[in-house]
Amino acid sequence: MDTRDVPGDGGHDTDEPEGTPEGSSGDSTEGASTGEPSPGQPSASKARAQGKAPGKAQKKTAKKVSKKTSKNGTAPPDTELAEPASSASKPESKPESKAEGEPSPKASRATGADGDLAGLPDLPGLPVDGEFDERAPVDDEIAEALDDDLADDEFDEGEDDDSGEEESEAEEGGEGDGSRRPAVKKRKPPEEEEEVANPDTPVPTDKKMLAALEKAFEGQDDVDAALLTRFAQHALALLETNRVMNLTAIVDPYEVAVKHYLDSWRITRVVPLMARQVLDLGSGGGFPGIPIALAEPMCSVILCESITKKAKFLEEVVAKLGLRNVRVVNERAEEFLVRERVDVVVVRAVSSVRENIRTLRKVRHSMHDLVLYKGSSWGREVRAAEREAERLGFKLDTVVEHDLPDDMGRHAILIYRAPGGAGY
Repeated sequence: MDTRDVPGDGGHDTDEPEGTPEGSSGDSTEGASTGEPSPGQPSASKARAQGKAPGKAQKKTAKKVSKKTSKNGTAPPDTELAEPASSASKPESKPESKAEGEPSPKASRATGADGDLAGLPDLPGLPVDGEFDERAPVDDEIAEALDDDLADDEFDEGEDDDSGEEESEAEEGGEGDGSRRPAVKKRKPPEEEEEVANPDTPVPTDKKMLAALEKAFEGQDDVDAALLTRFAQHALALLETNRVMNLTAIVDPYEVAVKHYLDSWRITRVVPLMARQVLDLGSGGGFPGIPIALAEPMCSVILCESITKKAKFLEEVVAKLGLRNVRVVNERAEEFLVRERVDVVVVRAVSSVRENIRTLRKVRHSMHDLVLYKGSSWGREVRAAEREAERLGFKLDTVVEHDLPDDMGRHAILIYRAPGGAGY
């Protein structure tokens, strides 16, 4: 290619003929000096108008011109090709979209619906100036799962448990860290950690316990000595185990004979139990179930106790006494009655009349009758439970009051007809 020298600092004259306009050269150098493209190459101005960056060929041509400038010491007359090279190095010049006013896919994902990021602060770890990666959108199922978790947290934070045994409690994070931990279940302490109320329970001799029972049943002609002896065997096992387990708050031998055995035995004189199946709800130390089973061997008794260690004590006592008409169930009565039906459910020293009825509301068709042992305030409890009992179909049929000896109180036996049977 024929090139001509450009005047430089050395003072050399050019061979350019006179009359040639300044900044122009011969035909052979016209494309190189003026930046006009060759026949198969588009011009830089057209490339910018179409929104395309200069190609590699244009960049090479621009580098040639810049090399000539540095060699001769004078800038070429037309530096139109140098602009794309310099502008390509600037980060702020971005390719324009093909259609005016229509944002590119990357820009639309970066700016959102409004298409403006001016008011947002720069976040660490996130690209800025619309330079977002081509990433797949979040899966809809994952988004729904995240929403459910948040909803669960909201609900877990203030929700109460109906059973009262377990409470949901959300653990809060440290101060100022803004963290929040998921809700956890707050459980009751294990049964083994229960504090024993009477570790020094006095255990009487066999004769002393038998004498207390004879005094308590004085005047009851239908009670023989053999039955009282069996009562005494159970009472001694009860008081012995009461040193390591909370079975009874009554520890005096005579009070045990009156308030546990005489009171429990009364039902056998009021309610016919022969050839019937009786369920003792919340048997505890075995009252009234074991005295009933000993006094009425022709009935079948189920001792229902949800606390495992108490249920094990009942199993040991039943085996020791050789009671073949008794079985022990280690679960709640309302759960047991879902699977099996009984004739009579007896409840002693377990909550109020209203709460007993509410406890059995879902299994009320699994029993014929409900018998409750109550103290002197039974009238107030019956009135408080009247509306609930009527709504659930429990009808109060009989009330039998009796006085305990030596002014130990006045008790009552309430007999309700349950929806599962006709009653007495």
